[in-house]
Amino acid sequence: MDFSFSEDQQQVAELARKLLAERASHDRQRALERAGTPRFDRELWRELARAGLIGIALPEADGGGGLGFLELALVLEEVGRRTAPVPLFETALLGALAVAEFGSAQQKRAILPSVAAGELLLTAALHEEGGEAARPAATATPDGSKGWTLRGSKLCVPAGGIAERILVPAATGGGALGVFLVDPAARGVSREAVLTTNGQPDAHLAFDGVRVTAEDTLGDPRAGARIVAWLEPRAIAGLCAISLGVCEEALRLTAEYAKTRKQFDQPIAMFQAVGHRAANAYIDTEGIRLTTWQACWRLAEGLPAEAAVAVAKIWAAEAGQRVVHAAQHLHGGVGVDREYPLHRYFLWAKQLELALGGATRQLLRLGKLLADQAA
Repeated sequence: MDFSFSEDQQQVAELARKLLAERASHDRQRALERAGTPRFDRELWRELARAGLIGIALPEADGGGGLGFLELALVLEEVGRRTAPVPLFETALLGALAVAEFGSAQQKRAILPSVAAGELLLTAALHEEGGEAARPAATATPDGSKGWTLRGSKLCVPAGGIAERILVPAATGGGALGVFLVDPAARGVSREAVLTTNGQPDAHLAFDGVRVTAEDTLGDPRAGARIVAWLEPRAIAGLCAISLGVCEEALRLTAEYAKTRKQFDQPIAMFQAVGHRAANAYIDTEGIRLTTWQACWRLAEGLPAEAAVAVAKIWAAEAGQRVVHAAQHLHGGVGVDREYPLHRYFLWAKQLELALGGATRQLLRLGKLLADQAA
């Protein structure tokens, strides 16, 4: 059986790799960080749009590339490889995929072409204090005119500081929930910037009587649990793809450094302890690769993927931390120097480890799946 990517998929990955290598260099990111502005490179975002990479998984009829989730995951891997300051995960996966799958014809026409053109930033508010996206703290009550009134809050909304539309799951009563497209500039919405580990422009959102119309409702306003159940595993798999890119580049930087850094007139790569640590990091990275692509492939093919997604996130969380810690230790002091790129990979790996649930939450989820199967 051939497990390699198709020629088209390889071309997608190569296009993303080349563009991001040129446009998301360490020097360019350092200049953006020194500017003190939100970590978002608008010029790079426009380049991604021109290359067709933002809308690669969207239908051609809506201005997209007509490809699928696997191709989007390949691009996300390259975003992780460069720690690129763009909200591709948030806009293309969290926002646009859900609209393409569950949105009305009117919503698709109004949103998806603008996303593919790089003109509209989306995200989804899946994080909850209790950890379960399907149990939102925010509520939505009917307002008597087919619309809804939102109240409550959302924590750590990825790219919430720059997004122009946000998918907000909210409880609609009787154990049901709906998903609503909210304009963060609307009356009654307040957002507070969050200081994140990797510098991404996340935000806390509060809703105080925010009115949304029927046109702002994604799908059935009382059947949003299906949307969340569809979106959450894809979001986790996308995070794993980014983690894979992060670990691949951290490992590459470490290998290059170990070949050139000398102690006792020998490259430190010649020392057995260094070689063992690097070899373990390589094995961990390959474990992340295997589990990530299995999860992404199953999702792309419409196969049951809950267990595969949980396993992939466990590997991305635990093995990802081992990889970046090894990279930092083998680099020594230069690893924490902000004029050298490695520090970003350490920070990104920590952010990705905990996003949408770390290893413990995934182990509990996997344990429940196994227990249910035994029953």
